[in-house]
Amino acid sequence: MTSAAEGRDRPGDGPDRRREGPDRRAEGRDGAGGGPDRPGPGTAGDLVAVMTGFARTLRAAGVPADHERSQGLLRALSHLDAAEPRDVYWAGRFTLCASADDLPRYDRVFHAYFGGLRAGRARPAAITVTRHTATMSGAPGGDDGPAPVASASAAEVLRNRDVAKMTGAELAEVRRLLAVFRAEREQRRSRRLRPSQRGRLDSRATIRETLRRGGEAARLRYRTHRTRPRRVVLLVDVSGSMTPYADTLLRLAHALVRCEPRATEVFSAGTRLTRLTAELRHRDPATAMDAASRAIPDWSGGTRLGEELKRFLSLNDARGAVVVIASDGWERGDVSLLGAEMARLSRMAHRVIWVNPHKGQRGYQPLTAGMRAALPHIDDFVAGHSLAAFEELAGLLGGAHA
Repeated sequence: MTSAAEGRDRPGDGPDRRREGPDRRAEGRDGAGGGPDRPGPGTAGDLVAVMTGFARTLRAAGVPADHERSQGLLRALSHLDAAEPRDVYWAGRFTLCASADDLPRYDRVFHAYFGGLRAGRARPAAITVTRHTATMSGAPGGDDGPAPVASASAAEVLRNRDVAKMTGAELAEVRRLLAVFRAEREQRRSRRLRPSQRGRLDSRATIRETLRRGGEAARLRYRTHRTRPRRVVLLVDVSGSMTPYADTLLRLAHALVRCEPRATEVFSAGTRLTRLTAELRHRDPATAMDAASRAIPDWSGGTRLGEELKRFLSLNDARGAVVVIASDGWERGDVSLLGAEMARLSRMAHRVIWVNPHKGQRGYQPLTAGMRAALPHIDDFVAGHSLAAFEELAGLLGGAHA
């Protein structure tokens, strides 16, 4: 990765360089045909909305993409092809980045925001390690002065801290990290087949190849099953007892939708079941969260998980999906109904994961009636109180349990 200054000194090399910029193969795979993953919008109004959201996400990640720089990006794209990922990448890199330190963050946000288009040789973002020292007086021997007593990584502390106990600045940092959060998805075998070097014999293709050769023996052709990301369904409890965690869990859900928009469904659950998938498909986290908050009618209300789970299973197909329920288990409705519906869900779903933020607390025991009813039908019981817990959940979604 070259620095921003190097890029400015060699303007002619930018779009034509072969080892940097968005991956051409990713363009053909993820964005061919003008699908939703391509940067280029259809109208001028769409262009402004998409690029404004991109600049806002960059600011959330720590890149100084202010209004003036955003206007520079729009002016640059007016002379380029906004439907071309490479043009968008380099236009944004030259106009929105202020220093070489911004480049890793820019690459990471570009990859996350535009849905799979990679930025070439992007280096991982550096983690700043802060070492804390304290001054101790009255030390043995009468010498007063600074003495290093502890050292820790601020990033590691933030990664393991309970979001309910964070300051406003720490929550803002967590939101910046979730804005570029990536989670791999477990793959499942599709019914569709593709050509392969090995697998089942493709007799038709082999015969056609033999006929093209005038009847001479041809190389055997094979095919195998394609793979697709396994569908994930999230039900996020937004009741009053989940208020300290609901916002962060919905931001995590937004990150999962952004990574796999066609294989992720999100619902809020409380006193009503509300589908939030469409609202969370917006690339900009702030816009997506605003839309989701307006769509949820029962923020900080009660919890009737049994009734909402029954409604979910009656209206949605959970067969073969990984179902993630994020709740503390404080059930205000019929506990026996919750147990019956959890048993029904476990028979339908590929895997059931329960995320309880309180599980990350020391000495926690699942003593609530709702948790006792649900536990026999859960495959994985994980915490949901910190970034480290979210990474554990992402590992399970990626197939770490296999």
